[in-house]
Amino acid sequence: MLKAIQKTVDFLKEKIKEEIEIGIILGSGLGGLVDKLDIKDEFDYCEIPNFPISTVNGHEGKLIYGELCGRRVLAMLGRFHYYEGYSMEEIVFPIRVMKVLGVESLIVSNAAGGMNPKFNVGDVMLITDHINLLASNPLIGNNEDSLGPRFPNLNDAYDKHLICKASYFAEQNDISCHQGVYAAVSGPSFETPAEYKYLRIIGADAVGMSTVPEVIAAKHCGMKCFGMSVITDLGISEMMKEVSHSEVLQAAQKAEPNMTKIVSYLVSKKDII
Repeated sequence: MLKAIQKTVDFLKEKIKEEIEIGIILGSGLGGLVDKLDIKDEFDYCEIPNFPISTVNGHEGKLIYGELCGRRVLAMLGRFHYYEGYSMEEIVFPIRVMKVLGVESLIVSNAAGGMNPKFNVGDVMLITDHINLLASNPLIGNNEDSLGPRFPNLNDAYDKHLICKASYFAEQNDISCHQGVYAAVSGPSFETPAEYKYLRIIGADAVGMSTVPEVIAAKHCGMKCFGMSVITDLGISEMMKEVSHSEVLQAAQKAEPNMTKIVSYLVSKKDII
């Protein structure tokens, strides 16, 4: 694994000469942030040695290097999912590459179904914690001590200071924003009514099929993490309806500008991220 990471890092360092400060992963329908970047270079995933290929509509499959609010960032326009058949090691491979490239802070976003009755479609949820229901973990197997400890602590998986700053910014800018717990399931089927009810009972406010492996790997590497879910559908009994992937993408794209505003604000604050 370390040899594969180094080969990928060497490829990217031939193109990117500056040290990167912040990594960003953009979820389904949430690629609009790229329009705010001063793009210096971009790579199709298929060009990058050892990178998986994104197979899902709404995940364009590009690695973008550029500047946002004067900060050097590396943005993944599309991620990799367990339901695509990738191993956990493959899913988090880009996170480990980012770490070796110098990234110290990771921002992740996703489209999610909401179970909290206070949520509406289009709301933003700042992730305060997660529940891993993927039946696997990216740290299973031999530990690479050069990447991180055998038993990393996840008490502070999502940085409380960044959550506080983002919440204040959203309130000041009339962005409908909540805080809550994100549950990760394997998918690719959407949840049944009983599963939505179960997830709410165990303490989840939103559910999706990503993010958690990336954050686990990032914390293992010592990164600071901030995560957001855009609520694209509701798993609340009286408001539940059949939903398609295209409808999820449409809802995410409508809500994306608010997510972009929050990310841009945080990136501009060099004293906190």
